[in-house]
Amino acid sequence: MTRDVEEGFAWFFRAQFPRVVSTVYLILRDHGHAEEIAQDAFIQLFERWTKISRYEQPEAWVRRVAIRMAVRHARRERLRNLLERRGDGWATPDDVPVDVHAAVLRLPPAQRAAVVLFYFEDRPISEIADFLGCTRSTAKVHLHKARQRLAAFLKEEVDDVL
Repeated sequence: MTRDVEEGFAWFFRAQFPRVVSTVYLILRDHGHAEEIAQDAFIQLFERWTKISRYEQPEAWVRRVAIRMAVRHARRERLRNLLERRGDGWATPDDVPVDVHAAVLRLPPAQRAAVVLFYFEDRPISEIADFLGCTRSTAKVHLHKARQRLAAFLKEEVDDVL
């Protein structure tokens, strides 16, 4: 990256970062997580800056990425809260509520791995796909099918948006 490109990104970052943090904060109501998510979105932007800087509205790209990340974070937090209400926590397999643990063990291996990596280890879809040796789409399918099965096993409704 040339110095001019880096300076362009730095200018853009200073101008847009507070706005993106504000947007994410309004979704999460947690300033610390909002800053972390905004930083992660800007890291993704930086990696693609030479291309995205030529977009008509690069701020829309980074805002969309941050919003998606915030929604995923909120969804994981809802699941965490549900699991914590059903038991005494779930940081290790011994701490997972018995019915959830049993339901996860009933899943096929790829679905089980996807659930553990996504919900228990908080890994992004791209890493799950790498670990499973599949495409991102296939990893999403594993999670979708796993959530459907877990909902049936646990007699719960499923909010299945990735």
